[in-house]
Amino acid sequence: MNIDQQLLSIIVCPACHGELAPASDGVEELVCQGCGNAYPVRDDIPVLLVDEARKPA
Repeated sequence: MNIDQQLLSIIVCPACHGELAPASDGVEELVCQGCGNAYPVRDDIPVLLVDEARKPA
């Protein structure tokens, strides 16, 4: 995953407006530090749609 750090500093979770961070397990997704939703990253573009998010367990 090759997302610009400047972009990561300004995008937030669309559900709770929490900070997003790259997944620690190597999966290409951004995980919300607030609600835990995981948003996929496709072709280095974050898909920030709540309907596309993987919900926390």
